[in-house]
Amino acid sequence: MNDTRRKTVREQVTKLEEIKGSIESLKDEEEEYLESMPDNMKEGEKGDKTQTNIAHLEDALINLEQTLDELTSIE
Repeated sequence: MNDTRRKTVREQVTKLEEIKGSIESLKDEEEEYLESMPDNMKEGEKGDKTQTNIAHLEDALINLEQTLDELTSIE
């Protein structure tokens, strides 16, 4: 890979790292929201949806981390 394409990859890695930070913040907010819910809501539909959202955000973070690992391996 030439220098121009490597530079482009590095730029994309930077953008993905910013996105990762945003997703982590969203996940933290959802977790705080869940923690602040009364117990009866946590066990209800709203709590279930919030837990599902947290799980999806965690999955997205795992996939994004794998993508970043692959991109940073490019020489």
